[in-house]
Amino acid sequence: MSFSVLASTFANNILPIILLSGAGFALGKLLHVDPRSLGRVVFYVFSPVLIFDLLIHNRLELAEAAIVITFALCFILTMGILTLLVGTFLKLERPALVSILITTMFANTGNYGLPLVSFAFGEQALSYAGVYFITTTLLFYTFGVLVASLGHMDFKQALLGLFKVPALYGVLLAILINIWRVEMPVPVARAVELAADGTIPLMLILLGVQLTHVEFSKNQRAMQLSVSLRLLIAPLIALLFAALFGLQGFSRQASVTEASMPSMVSATVLATEYNLDSRLVTAVVFISTLLSPFTLTPLLVFLGR
Repeated sequence: MSFSVLASTFANNILPIILLSGAGFALGKLLHVDPRSLGRVVFYVFSPVLIFDLLIHNRLELAEAAIVITFALCFILTMGILTLLVGTFLKLERPALVSILITTMFANTGNYGLPLVSFAFGEQALSYAGVYFITTTLLFYTFGVLVASLGHMDFKQALLGLFKVPALYGVLLAILINIWRVEMPVPVARAVELAADGTIPLMLILLGVQLTHVEFSKNQRAMQLSVSLRLLIAPLIALLFAALFGLQGFSRQASVTEASMPSMVSATVLATEYNLDSRLVTAVVFISTLLSPFTLTPLLVFLGR
């Protein structure tokens, strides 16, 4: 694994993402854009539309999609259990533990993962990455919201809050349209296409804007734990699970890459919405994103062999 190969892989696949996020960072610094408002636009409009569009147009066989979905579910559950065990051993307080559960279990599979898989492995791998992204996002906006809610709410309140998550309805609507083979009217189809095409760039801009509001948490143990698990341990567990599930080729490349991404940007939105330790969540997202090229670049080279 020579330096020239690593440098080329970084420049062609990760640098374009950094440049667009950097534009968002500059925008946030110069124009003081409110990340919460922009985050809500993504949360309530663009993310559900992107999920809907990916489900409508995905042409993978059901068996192929099922393996990727099962891989994602098992991987995320394993990361959650591992975080819970280590966090409990370190005697982290409940808000901190809930916060790092969110940042460690859920990776940035959308605004960072999808373009990275597309650049590195092409459109065929992107189909598998889309399934992984949908699975992660749906789980994030259901189980993730439930976990975040439990930081300050009882189980019943948290469960009722799931019905306020728009991504859920995007998935249900896409499933019904696929089952009934409904053809969308041209104006609606074009509106969906426009919004879906703009979602990833908007997410990258949001990432940059959110990183301008980093306030480092004093809870260094929790922050170091989450970043270490997400960047160092997650790729190893993902490679192990890929072997166990028999993933090969594009499905292996897409699934392992998506599982190895830094913490999900939307975790900061949940932290704000559900009164978690927002400083801790934002710091983990910032540091894991900042350090991710050092772990993702060799991983991409390894997966591309």
